[in-house]
Amino acid sequence: MRTTPSSQLRGGSAEPVIAVLCEKPTDRPPGLDGVAADLRYCTADDLAAAVRGARALLLWDFFSTAVRDVWHEAMDLEWIHVTAAGVDTLLCPDFPELRDSDVVVTNARGVFDRPIAEYVLGAVLAHAKDSRTSYALQREHRWQHRETRGIARAHALVVGTGGIGREIARLLCAAGMQVRGAGRVARTDDPDFGDVVASADLAGEVGWCDHLVLAAPLTSSTRGLVDEAVLSAMKPDAHLVNIGRGPLVDESALLSALRDNQIGGATLDVFNTEPLPPDHPLWDAPNVTISAHMAGDVVGWRETLAEQFADNARRWLAGEPLMNVVDKKLGYVPGDSR
Repeated sequence: MRTTPSSQLRGGSAEPVIAVLCEKPTDRPPGLDGVAADLRYCTADDLAAAVRGARALLLWDFFSTAVRDVWHEAMDLEWIHVTAAGVDTLLCPDFPELRDSDVVVTNARGVFDRPIAEYVLGAVLAHAKDSRTSYALQREHRWQHRETRGIARAHALVVGTGGIGREIARLLCAAGMQVRGAGRVARTDDPDFGDVVASADLAGEVGWCDHLVLAAPLTSSTRGLVDEAVLSAMKPDAHLVNIGRGPLVDESALLSALRDNQIGGATLDVFNTEPLPPDHPLWDAPNVTISAHMAGDVVGWRETLAEQFADNARRWLAGEPLMNVVDKKLGYVPGDSR
């Protein structure tokens, strides 16, 4: 495998060119050995030069919006791989040129399923065991005996029935919880969820659950899905967990629900604005646990992402079907599609 510095970008390479967009020059995939391609590492500043003549693009910086700015240079592009499960930043509404093109988009489906499911189970347990109060009492050196809740037979409604949502369902079921799913189409006898309700009817369904878990992709139909109506319909002690995307939730409505004790608490890993500004009111909202968009980032995640891309690149070079092909109209990988 040969890499080309951005200062020496040229066309006419004997090997197919793959541009690799990194957040900064030192932020590179940990290893792509065995990929017979000319890798052009770049940042957003020199992406235009890197995609000129490139047939593939690896978005190692998966939150970058730079691709649409250099689209006019990407005349030879066939394939874009996003190192994230969500592709909403790439397939944003103001970038129809990509959505309507023949360029194939793949994502990191499967890499984050188990780590995120473990995060959700930990969040559910922490809420049930009132860990926030325990931490506060510890800081005050106060010994205060309390009773907490169990999670056996508690109800969890998981919004999003893709790979991450299914792994969450399996892990919560293994812990003894009763789980349902919410997706585009209502159905019964699902192997992981049993019953799947329609996410469009979420306000009429959330009264059943003790824990509402958001694992849906961000699309036009899921943006603002958890709004005032849904929050008002939740149990007063219910717990919201968002590991999907921040805009799935109306943050103003959530703040009001927390301050007015309409719900019992929230565990939030994603937000409308990231990083979450230091003066954002969610930091100090009652019964909230905040993490820095890290639910799936367990030790070794970068190596796993690089290995997944390398495997797909070998398929691409051999003319074989790619894995994790995104339906660009839907905004996610449907079912087990290749």
